[in-house]
Amino acid sequence: MIFTTNLKIRFGHVDPAGIVFYPRYFEFFNTVIEEWCEQALGAGFNRMHTEFGYTLPMVNAECAFIAPTTLGETLVAQLSLSKMGNSSIHVGIELLGEDLLVRIRAKLVLVLMDLESRRAIPLTESLRELMAPYLNEVDGR
Repeated sequence: MIFTTNLKIRFGHVDPAGIVFYPRYFEFFNTVIEEWCEQALGAGFNRMHTEFGYTLPMVNAECAFIAPTTLGETLVAQLSLSKMGNSSIHVGIELLGEDLLVRIRAKLVLVLMDLESRRAIPLTESLRELMAPYLNEVDGR
């Protein structure tokens, strides 16, 4: 299964040339992950922090910038998992333009971390069950 959400490109996202300034894509990845956590896992970052005492920081990122995105466009963001480790998940995110061509492809690693100890902790069984439908080991995204 693939989680999908839309991202509208606003004035604050672009450089003077009207093209998305590349660091903004990492903010977009975080937004997509937060939406996925809220909608698919049932706990956005606020609830993860305040009720459960954990978070999902990004510990590794690989990104291919395939084509530029401009002010006013809406990107279609697609998220899937390629692997679940003991405490980590490997996340693939593709950002597609309105023409449905891939603009950005990212491979990210997130780790479940206890907020108090600031150390990685094993993924809970309930999180594994909620994440499992998004595991797509075939295409490795």
